Amino acid sequence: MVIRVKVNIPRSHPRYESLLLREKIVDAMIEGVVVPEGLIAHGRGECFDYLIGEKTRDFAIKAINAAAARLVLASYPVISVNGNTAALVADKIVELAHELNAPLEVNLFYYTRKRAEAIKKILEKYGADLVVGVDDRSKEIKGLEHERGKVSPRGIYRADVVLVALEDGDRTEALRRMGKTVIAIDLNPLSRTARKANITIVDNIVRALPLLVERVKTYKKKSREELARLLDFYNNEEVLREAIAYIARRLTKLSREYK
Repeated sequence: MVIRVKVNIPRSHPRYESLLLREKIVDAMIEGVVVPEGLIAHGRGECFDYLIGEKTRDFAIKAINAAAARLVLASYPVISVNGNTAALVADKIVELAHELNAPLEVNLFYYTRKRAEAIKKILEKYGADLVVGVDDRSKEIKGLEHERGKVSPRGIYRADVVLVALEDGDRTEALRRMGKTVIAIDLNPLSRTARKANITIVDNIVRALPLLVERVKTYKKKSREELARLLDFYNNEEVLREAIAYIARRLTKLSREYK
């Protein structure tokens, strides 16, 4: 039994925004959308958000620009959704899907039909047109011997570009082996997901998604040649190096405050 203590968080609290996100995640767990392990993952992300100063940095903007270009150029982009993503940014995920005319696929490591349906219901509440991966997981991703390896033929299996958020690394590797372009949103630049993805946005999903949506809207007006040139200059390893270097510099600077 979960004992829920609701607290009125004052706007003056220095951790106001962060605490609101925690409340959303906990509420979603009680509703069956997020599993307890999702709370642990969220806390790990908070740690890395602290390290980058809880702001969208230049290295994230570079990746957001590249991600938007690649999504606009995609033949069949698909957006993968798990419980934490649905709890935190369902509205923006749906808006992005509309802009790209892309399906949303519910894909869960801790899968139950009831949980998948709950996530689908949230997405449809915000106006999602096509949500797959609930009752049509008839295809398998080779090399994944868990529930995330079961996907929809109308979604991830068919996609040429897959946007994943708050991800585990083995699926990213498996999708790459299938020849798909993987765009990841991951606050941890050291994770396997971050290192194996084609494009990694090292940022909090609640900040990155709105920016990605707006950039997609802008890039839809550009020529394919212009977007292709933008991607030619993108280097994901360089972006990850910049993220790690930024964290190192920031920690060094902070350490000097202790005398």
